[in-house]
Amino acid sequence: MRKSNTTRLILNTIKTLQKVSVGDVVNNLPEKRSRQWVSTLLNRLADNEKLYRAQVGKHVYYVLPENRKLLADKVVKKLVNKSLQEDQVLDEFKSKAIFLKNLKENVDSILYYAFTEMLNNAIEHSRSKSIQVSFEELNNTITFEVLDKGIGVYNSIMQKKKLNSALESIQELLKGKITTLPHSHTGEGIFFTSKVADIFVLDSFEYRLRVDNKINDVFIEKIDKYTGTRVGFELDKNSTKHLNNIFMDYQSKPGSYSFDKTRVYIKLFTAGTVYISRSQARRLTANLDKFKVIILDFKGIKTIGQAFADEIFRVFALKYPNIKIEIINTNEAVMFMIKRVKKLLIVTSF
Repeated sequence: MRKSNTTRLILNTIKTLQKVSVGDVVNNLPEKRSRQWVSTLLNRLADNEKLYRAQVGKHVYYVLPENRKLLADKVVKKLVNKSLQEDQVLDEFKSKAIFLKNLKENVDSILYYAFTEMLNNAIEHSRSKSIQVSFEELNNTITFEVLDKGIGVYNSIMQKKKLNSALESIQELLKGKITTLPHSHTGEGIFFTSKVADIFVLDSFEYRLRVDNKINDVFIEKIDKYTGTRVGFELDKNSTKHLNNIFMDYQSKPGSYSFDKTRVYIKLFTAGTVYISRSQARRLTANLDKFKVIILDFKGIKTIGQAFADEIFRVFALKYPNIKIEIINTNEAVMFMIKRVKKLLIVTSF
């Protein structure tokens, strides 16, 4: 049987059966062919976009382009954490997950950045022997998960940075530039991945960090104890976000290509108190001297104490006069206290 005739027979078989495995094609050919021979031909047709290919569990299936929705919308893979290359893992997913093909350039670049950053973190930081990764499409939203059974991201930061709690680890992560391997990492991965997502979730220890960029808010909640780390990432397939624009949002000067601007959510440092203390302000300003511009977001804060305002707007401001502090989402009571401290600062500066 000539190859061209075989190809036509295979395509006709797929048209009839709609979704086929290598075994299905072997069993429906009039002449006996090896599984390897058929698999090679099917993969060549898929590479030339005559067919679509996807993996469901341990099995690979093929369909005609017009029937692509018959294929799986979720691909899961368990990896042995040894000599892994995150970009190669992503390439393998793209070869198996139909919904990762032909994405808009801006969406594709965001997924590439976010997934490779999060998988690299698991590879280099988790100390986990295995890592489970998955991609899924649901209602035009693409999600991925990276799960490990290692030491846990919050515990790792807490130990290396000598912090007192997992909550302090989360607070530091949200400032940016936090890393346990300063010689090989800048500490930007989790920070920017949380910014480019529609929704970003980081589970570890007994806490869940949820960054919801749809409503521009951040949440921390208690969960059942989780061994290791779970990263969840969601992005609309039709998103208009651009990776470079996200990076630019955290540059003090356009075109500087430096991560020197950050945003801090005051509510994450309140610990349920009404009048926020000086010690909480010190915790908030810790390591912020790395930045040139600091945006303090007072969303949800009804009032602050004088000691808290004094520590930030007088003590910290005098110590780092070249750092610009911007404030947003302040109500009248919060603004009154900040202005009062700034007035005292002007008086004591003479």
